[in-house]
Amino acid sequence: MADKKPQQGNTLAGRLARLGLKSDSDFVLHLPLRYEDETCITALADARPGIAAQFEVEVLGNEIAYRPRRQLLARVRDASGALSLRFLNFYPSQQKVLQPGTRLRVFGEVHEGYLGPEIIHPRFHVVAAGDALPEGLTPVYPTTAGLGQATLRRLIEKALARADFADTLPPELLQRLDLPGFAEAIRFLHTPPPDMVQAVLEARDYPAWRRMQFDELLAQQLSLRRAYLARRARGAPRLAPSAKLTDALLRSLPFRLTAAQQRAWREIAADLGQPHPMQRLLQGDVGSGKTVVAALAMLHAVEAGHQAALMAPTEILAEQHYRKLAAWLEPLGIEVAWLTGSLKKRDKEAAIAKVGAGDTPIAIGTHALIEDKVEFARLGLAIVDEQHRFGVRQRLALKDKGSFAHQLAMSATPIPRTLAMSYYADLDVSVLDELPPGRSPVTTKLVAEARRDEVLARVHDACRSGRQAYWVCPLIEESETLQLKTAEETYARLVAELPDLKIGLVHGRLKAADKAAVMAAFVRNEIHVLVATTVIEVGVDVPNASLMVIEHAERFGLAQLHQLRGRVGRGVDASACILLYAQPLGELARARLKVIFESTDGFAIAREDLRLRGPGEFIGARQSGLPLLRYADLEDAALVEQARAVAEDILRTDPVRAEAHLQRWLGGREELLKA
Repeated sequence: MADKKPQQGNTLAGRLARLGLKSDSDFVLHLPLRYEDETCITALADARPGIAAQFEVEVLGNEIAYRPRRQLLARVRDASGALSLRFLNFYPSQQKVLQPGTRLRVFGEVHEGYLGPEIIHPRFHVVAAGDALPEGLTPVYPTTAGLGQATLRRLIEKALARADFADTLPPELLQRLDLPGFAEAIRFLHTPPPDMVQAVLEARDYPAWRRMQFDELLAQQLSLRRAYLARRARGAPRLAPSAKLTDALLRSLPFRLTAAQQRAWREIAADLGQPHPMQRLLQGDVGSGKTVVAALAMLHAVEAGHQAALMAPTEILAEQHYRKLAAWLEPLGIEVAWLTGSLKKRDKEAAIAKVGAGDTPIAIGTHALIEDKVEFARLGLAIVDEQHRFGVRQRLALKDKGSFAHQLAMSATPIPRTLAMSYYADLDVSVLDELPPGRSPVTTKLVAEARRDEVLARVHDACRSGRQAYWVCPLIEESETLQLKTAEETYARLVAELPDLKIGLVHGRLKAADKAAVMAAFVRNEIHVLVATTVIEVGVDVPNASLMVIEHAERFGLAQLHQLRGRVGRGVDASACILLYAQPLGELARARLKVIFESTDGFAIAREDLRLRGPGEFIGARQSGLPLLRYADLEDAALVEQARAVAEDILRTDPVRAEAHLQRWLGGREELLKA
């Protein structure tokens, strides 16, 4: 579908671009947030507090006031009374319009202010006496600073007049799913009929909205499925090993794989034996044993004559993987390279040379693995741990170090089923849904900041009895410098409060060597209490550490709290995680703490996290190339399933129709789905 692009000036075009509005299709699919009833005029004397209404008034005057901040105030009246219009953010053009004698139609909620009744930030426009009222409800669109509703409405009206409304779905499908036609649904939502009731129109289960939700999900499923099929059509090395090394590793381990680990390993091994690139996500809760499955996959690649690489987002996590994998694999005669930005130049160059020559079959590291100068002789398997912390291009950069290398992504943040069906539909998924035996359960306690002395006493007692503790500093997202200062202050305070214990400090600004030295001392039980920022969220495995205190737990997200809690409970001792919180608690913080207190099931926590935060924040950078859903609800699993089934069918039977649907909804914005 060829779209004409509205010709606008640079300033307007920039504002529209922030909303993703370029083509006629973009404007047509920019649907109202809500509707307002401007079909009647309410007298000022009849205004009800908190109820939005439309008033026709005359401006008495305006002023710029400074109480307590700069704001524009306008006094207006009608035959029944007067009130103030207050603008906390305004443009000089607005003040020019609000001249004495100007007649306005004003829409907003009346509240009682300092100077009597007022409307804060009303919508208004200039009218002449006797101007006709709208016949139907007025749509209110999502907008951005400097772009008014009137301008947006006018541009959408022009796009509606020009756009191609040919339906991308066949009539028999619409009939089977009980959905209206595209043109009918779009015109209904942008220009509802005069007799339409506002509450009914805004209900997201209304047929016209249902059609938009299905179309949006279908575009997403088509895009992801097409990317998946395109990858399977490409060639990749078929990794068919002898299984000698993998069997040797399994015999040497001091534990048996869980049933879930065995199942995941079989799925991965089967993929690696195919002549097309594996694209699999291995997800499992904290401590479910993803690393050993990754080790088996890497040995599989090495046995087949290829190299394997594992990239982790932090040096602590990468080093944890390196130490564990080297301990398992080097006794089998497999050399493991270690590559991070903090390596000495000579050591780094030596490691890069051995990897480039193919002398070292396995490389573990951070982003240093994807530097231009790092080359692999024959990379067959690329593994990305905590994959949601990397952008799409970073993951592509590692995989592209080999010719169509197989890729395994790992995540300790379980993904709810509806999210996996939608945003992860281009991946095959293996799930580790059981913990290895011997993991002690972690008791979670909520403690108010006022009882901090009791927590200190518990930490002291635990450490004097031979165990160790983490003390996690508050999360201060807006300032890394301030967070560092807080960590240092917490460290100094604990040194003073627990003088007979050895206290260590680790944070993101420490030099890698210093950080490694502190962590090594903690592992050797030379440090009783480790004060840390969230750098210990993943990758730290100290079985003797059985107590964790998280200060200002209300500032952390659910996934972070669950990950941090997973650092304890790794030994035989009973373990506890104490969440210190400050009062009063906000509603969202209270909800998060309630979830983490009541559940240790990572999948249940992930479902609640998705519900509380929404998919945009939950998936992070994983799908930075794919637009987030605007109208569809991920809780509607039935509609997601329908869209998946229809996508499969259309791609197989009518690729032309599939392309038209994708062009309408994504407009070519699929390039990063090739990850």
